[in-house]
Amino acid sequence: MHIVISEFMDEPAVRALEKEFDVRYEPDLVARRDALMDAIGRADALIVRNATQVDAPLLAKAGALKAVGRLGVGLDNIDVESCRARGIQVIPATGANARSVAEYVIAATLILLRGAFASSDSMAAGKWPRGKLSSGLEVGGRTLGIAGFGATGRLAASMARGLGMKVLAYDPVLPADAPAWGDTGVERADLDTLLARSDAVTLHMPLTDDTRNMFDARKLASMKPGAVFINTARGGIVDEAALADALRQGHLRGAALDVFEREPLPAGSPLADAPNLFLTPHIAGVTADSNERISALIGQRIAETLRSN
Repeated sequence: MHIVISEFMDEPAVRALEKEFDVRYEPDLVARRDALMDAIGRADALIVRNATQVDAPLLAKAGALKAVGRLGVGLDNIDVESCRARGIQVIPATGANARSVAEYVIAATLILLRGAFASSDSMAAGKWPRGKLSSGLEVGGRTLGIAGFGATGRLAASMARGLGMKVLAYDPVLPADAPAWGDTGVERADLDTLLARSDAVTLHMPLTDDTRNMFDARKLASMKPGAVFINTARGGIVDEAALADALRQGHLRGAALDVFEREPLPAGSPLADAPNLFLTPHIAGVTADSNERISALIGQRIAETLRSN
């Protein structure tokens, strides 16, 4: 059986698959759409990250495809309904990068609230911005608001509580009597309450028709003045121009974005000159450690699926 891997994967996991299957591993295949369209014709399995578009034209070429492995958890780059209709199993790496994302969230919260970690250039130039940087905030006693209370949100909550933070969470699909609320000691809240009370807000929800542009100018204006905003979920959930305006106007203290409506971030983005903004290239869930876990998990599950067919 033949496996196509179109984006980077941990090498030991690739080698493990090669012992049993015919594997075409080309991490840059995602950027060569025509080559990918040709390759998919004889593939029994396809392994992707977030950039490969597993859409109708690609699936139309995939006559033998039995499984799509996703080296991550978001599925908005995969036409899940078309896969299901064709009997193709979609396999995400649920939970395997939760720690990496949660640690990113906590680090961003600490950096943004303290506001003291962007002074190296001025210090090296002989300046001494001690007064300007002496008004940072501690996280102890402050409130983290988590929008989307799945595995990653719950781990972030645990870490935040370990730092002495209060935690609110909003999740419309998690029932009020779900064990997660009692097990974590996190207060369940509606979204408006969460935004009004939280000193830091972090997003952990999928991009759907219901969540697209959920965080628009009105929602951002309803946030607690001086709060910080972190998005490691999906870019389309946030109105980027509205977020940039909220930062320029000083309503928000800062923001960290790891995901964007268009990736890479295009030239002329309204985010380009927004103050107190940290931008990273969709790597919150990608570390050497998480890549090893994710790759091993997907490699194992793809192998099991092919063996059973």
